[in-house]
Amino acid sequence: MTEVTSPLTSTPADPLQAGRAALASHDWASAFEHLTTADAAGVLHGADLEDLATAAFFTAQAEAGIAAKERAFKAWLDEGDPARAAYLALDIAREYAYLGKSSIATSWIRRAERMLGEGDSYAHGYLALTRAEAAAGSGNPDLALEEAMRAVEIGERTTDGDLLAFAQGTLGQLKIAAGEVDDGFALLEEAALAAVSGELSPFASGVTACRMIGTCRDLTDYRRASEWIEATERYCAKQAVSGFPGVCRVHRAEVVAVSGAWDKAELDLERATAELGAYNATPVQADGYYAIGEVRRLKGDLAGAEAALRDAHARGKSPQPALALIRLAEGKVKAASSAIDSALAETWDRWARARLLPAQVEIAIAAGDVERARAAAAEHAEIIAARPAPALRAAQAMAVGRILLADGDAAGAARELRTAVREWREVGSPYEIARTRALLARALRALDDEEDADLELRAALDEFRRLGAPGDADAAEREFRAAEERRSGPVQVRMTFMFTDVVGSTNLAEALGDQAWERLLRWHDDTLRALIAAGGGEVVKTTGDGFFVAFDSARRSLDCAISIQRALRDHRAATGFAISVRIGIHTAEANRRETDYSGMGVHVAARVAALAGGEEILATAETLAEAGVTSAAAARETTVKGVSAPVRVASVPWA
Repeated sequence: MTEVTSPLTSTPADPLQAGRAALASHDWASAFEHLTTADAAGVLHGADLEDLATAAFFTAQAEAGIAAKERAFKAWLDEGDPARAAYLALDIAREYAYLGKSSIATSWIRRAERMLGEGDSYAHGYLALTRAEAAAGSGNPDLALEEAMRAVEIGERTTDGDLLAFAQGTLGQLKIAAGEVDDGFALLEEAALAAVSGELSPFASGVTACRMIGTCRDLTDYRRASEWIEATERYCAKQAVSGFPGVCRVHRAEVVAVSGAWDKAELDLERATAELGAYNATPVQADGYYAIGEVRRLKGDLAGAEAALRDAHARGKSPQPALALIRLAEGKVKAASSAIDSALAETWDRWARARLLPAQVEIAIAAGDVERARAAAAEHAEIIAARPAPALRAAQAMAVGRILLADGDAAGAARELRTAVREWREVGSPYEIARTRALLARALRALDDEEDADLELRAALDEFRRLGAPGDADAAEREFRAAEERRSGPVQVRMTFMFTDVVGSTNLAEALGDQAWERLLRWHDDTLRALIAAGGGEVVKTTGDGFFVAFDSARRSLDCAISIQRALRDHRAATGFAISVRIGIHTAEANRRETDYSGMGVHVAARVAALAGGEEILATAETLAEAGVTSAAAARETTVKGVSAPVRVASVPWA
């Protein structure tokens, strides 16, 4: 075994001594250089290889760091210290878990378990931490709490500062997830104070402070988050700790985004996530990508937002509720409902659920499921009662306002939404203030208070434009135009209306199962929307499993219907199965209010669709005549519910 030269007898030129000195002064680059040189000479023992791994981390040499830890593991075994080797095995497992290599990570954990057996050494404390995190991830919070408490006890008994801080942080987060918010925060703050006071190793300090800030963010306690961000940045500057400033930049950018400075937040987040990639700081990098997705979503860059959210998901962070809200913005209400419901079904953490529930309220209201929205709001109210931060109170009032508005209680909705505006002002979130004002305008308009409604909607529109939120601004402008049309009366137009409907959808859903049905329905929705857009149609609204579409040309409507049936046929030929869709088309006069249409012509079109068979296009004589079609099957007269005169319809060939 190669002996380590004692620092007391080494010369200043000794690379091992120079490396140790550089590490002590946090000159990470020099430490990495000198220790690498010493390693090439074959003089590094287990402790020195751990130092090399630390220097590698802080100089963004992630692969070199893992390699050094793996060699340190073997060195400690050779040096007769299996406890330290087991500790290294658990640390290496964490590295591989961050890289998404779960099989390798599990193998290292099992090796550590075999080596340690029963006991209460500091290494057993780290094993308890590993087990706590695994139990939490598998949805077993009771076991997770038990193992985390054991880790805290061992940390206190062994006076291992890093272990105690890690354990307190884990236990604190688990307690908060279980609803014990005050106790959880007390543990997190105790650990974070040790971190920013320089009582821990640089790596443990960064992880612990990051955990504190992230928890504050998750509970929307932005004031507390800002305090700990500033304390962590001071620590990093004083201790010359690189890498973790990237963590702080992610969290600070999240707070900046709340204030409405989206361009700055996006730029800072992009820089921070790129930097963190070199440090293998996967969890916080995932947070950064999620935050980028949120900012882009608000800015109307839905494709860019989805790409960032998929990056976050690939690194282990759920893309919800942002991805579900993207689906809602795209008009894919069913997909949005499925996404948010699935996310909630997989989440036991109460505060993680609290972050999802306001989105479920919004999506459920859009889907017309007021009872589901009511249940979500009730659960959210119960959770936040433990720590009702302003942003949480604002989100609750906004959710209740949405529900009351859907129930027709405009006066109650206005009261709740005014409360939400006040709470969002305390948070300092101009975007949420504007969104709430837009909802408040609807409530006021339902109360015939047109002047105040216009005032609120104008304030919301101006803020959306200032922030650069094109989707919200467009929606506000449409509401203004709709209000003007209501005041001046509806506009009568001649349009061609098309209704589509999936035949036998209930039986299909039962036969395929929920997940397969949702995937097939998503393909159907995406395909039809693309064909409708390409054909010059406008989706007025979704109707169950179909669409209500308006065209300014009868010919275009028929061409679009034919393209839909052919696309379904081609899909059937390629896969052996496709949804059967019936289509009804009618050209008539109708009343238009903003983007909606009403009147007898719309009613007839819907009834014609109900008369069609699977894979059939059924059009009225008026549509065929206006389109100049002579090749349709012989027209027949039929009666339509609610219409006194018979309606002539014909099946349109498309094969």
